[in-house]
Amino acid sequence: MFTMSTEHIILLAMLVWNVLTFSLYALDKSKAKRNRHRIKESTLILCAFAMGGPGALLGMILLRHKTRKTAFRILVPLAVLVNIIVVFILNSYSHFS
Repeated sequence: MFTMSTEHIILLAMLVWNVLTFSLYALDKSKAKRNRHRIKESTLILCAFAMGGPGALLGMILLRHKTRKTAFRILVPLAVLVNIIVVFILNSYSHFS
């Protein structure tokens, strides 16, 4: 029987969340091109800080979306940094238990 460790489950959840965050950026880009109702900028940034920083950054770079917005140019890389720090801290705590 296949069992997953807690670390693997967390990594899988983070991967799924980052794919969803990237997808939100793609959806917003698509809506922008079609002049449709957009996703709130605060929602996009919140998703980045909620452990979706890499997906948001990839969305910005690969889709060329929100790259002119100063808030995104500052906050999304900051979210990636915060995400890395959180993972580092959680990993450090897991070694002590």
